Amino acid sequence: MGATPNPNTPTGHRILEVASRLFYDRGIRAVGVDLIAEQAQTTKKTIYDRFGSKDALVSAYLGRRAERWEAFLADWLARGTSAQGSERVLSVIDANEAWVEAEDAHRGCGFVNAHAELGAGHPGLAIVRADKLRARETFTSLVAEAGYADAERLGAQIHLVYEGAIVARTAGALDDAYEEARDAIRALLATAAPQDADRTPA
Repeated sequence: MGATPNPNTPTGHRILEVASRLFYDRGIRAVGVDLIAEQAQTTKKTIYDRFGSKDALVSAYLGRRAERWEAFLADWLARGTSAQGSERVLSVIDANEAWVEAEDAHRGCGFVNAHAELGAGHPGLAIVRADKLRARETFTSLVAEAGYADAERLGAQIHLVYEGAIVARTAGALDDAYEEARDAIRALLATAAPQDADRTPA
């Protein structure tokens, strides 16, 4: 019986760093363990010792990306305290633009890309779906904080606009996709009802 995989070592961290870059830049199927081993200056055996399988390494990549994006967005929202109400809802798009610049995320959403490549039953799919659910929940929460009624429905609609903008900007090469998304979200918010009939949303 082989040893239990243990990615939480300096070598494991280096492998994950290299694999994350390669999986995002070149695609998951296009990147083999041989290439990862070569660029991480290690061996295939070490990769399997640390992660157990390529599927587990892919899942680790997706989990790491989700954690880093969530931390980035949380910090962005915490620092953007001057943005209130509806502008705070729109600030998620600002955060995504900043993330693309900071991470050189030129191929769009890593989770959408991964979903297109992973087969049914792959453990990474649960991470992809959890990321999209968290994004929807974020919009729902921000909409509720801004004072709008039926926050779950409105948050879901805004989330769909947001996701569409990300895909349109990269796969569709539409440079103004984010601006159009902002306009569409403002229109949705403008016609939405407040939580309290006597209250105007912020």
